[in-house]
Amino acid sequence: MNFFSNLFHINRYVILARVVIVLLILPLHEFAHGWVARKFGDDTAEAAGRLTVNPIAHLDPFGSVLLLFTGFGWAKPVPINPARMRNPRQGVIWTSLAGPLSNLLAALVGIILLQVEVPFLNQHLDNVVLYGIYYFLQGFVSINISLAVFNLIPIPPLDGSKVLMMLLPYRQSMWMQQRQQMLSILLWILILTGILSTPLSWISGWIMKFFILITNWIGTLIQMVL
Repeated sequence: MNFFSNLFHINRYVILARVVIVLLILPLHEFAHGWVARKFGDDTAEAAGRLTVNPIAHLDPFGSVLLLFTGFGWAKPVPINPARMRNPRQGVIWTSLAGPLSNLLAALVGIILLQVEVPFLNQHLDNVVLYGIYYFLQGFVSINISLAVFNLIPIPPLDGSKVLMMLLPYRQSMWMQQRQQMLSILLWILILTGILSTPLSWISGWIMKFFILITNWIGTLIQMVL
């Protein structure tokens, strides 16, 4: 009962931010994987029609609905073939990092837009439109950072696990590859029990503070002009 009650009380600006994430950022995340793989010589994603930001090519129905209602979700993974890469080890590492980095870049753009908007909001505290933009950008930035941090967890099938497997010695890497299904179950247990919530929130908060710190000059400059 509480779950359904919460669904109907989600801030409409957060819902709008989640819709944008589903239709724009999830496809961008997967496109980034495919684009970097292509740069390393692997055209598997391109041949599969996944080297595009068209959401139809990337969206997973269940992962998209889950993200809309909870802020946590996923798209269909882009296929890659390390054997086609000129340097498979580096190729897999950078291809895996490309998705989370695209989320961090999107979050940084959102922070910059917030820094531009806040001085105007401070001068027009009764402006409903400016408040709407503010809450939308807050949700947009928060979800992007959370997605980046979550995907960097070094547990299969997340992007961080592929990076870790390329960095580990051969024996440990093979151990992870052979136990991916078991480790994926472990990941779901960690998610459902909430064990990951505190460390992920702490890391996400630190990234948010860092982005605000390095972009503060934008808001200060605009405030001086106004």
